[in-house]
Amino acid sequence: MELILKKDVQNLGFKDDVVTVKAGYGRNFLIPQGFAHMATPSAKKVLAENLKQRAHKEAKVVNDAKALAETLKSLEIKLSAKAGGEKLFGSITNIDLAEALAKAGHEIDRKFITSGVVKRTGKYNATVRLHRDVVVDLPYEIVAEK
Repeated sequence: MELILKKDVQNLGFKDDVVTVKAGYGRNFLIPQGFAHMATPSAKKVLAENLKQRAHKEAKVVNDAKALAETLKSLEIKLSAKAGGEKLFGSITNIDLAEALAKAGHEIDRKFITSGVVKRTGKYNATVRLHRDVVVDLPYEIVAEK
């Protein structure tokens, strides 16, 4: 079953991608949730025309994302958390990283940050997806509160 995605779907594709999925997944989940619609020949023609018109705008968005990626690489993020030795009381997640980036002046949605759950002090890397073509590694450090 071919579908056109209306929104980004994790591990499947990005908005306006034409994807092939099993019939049950498309019919029972993607279409009712509003994530996709059927890829009929007329819908594909409309999509091609929209993508052609959006190409120039997309180039500016990609350039802005690349500029933001360069500034994120130069940031030094230190998160402090209560710890007993090296082990944290609790954990550090992508929500904490999004808050630290917001304090630094960069509003990035936590859905686009992939870091996993960290339960020890030390240096780690997170992956930030700014655009479908721009993904940046964000180094950060977790230190114990004093």
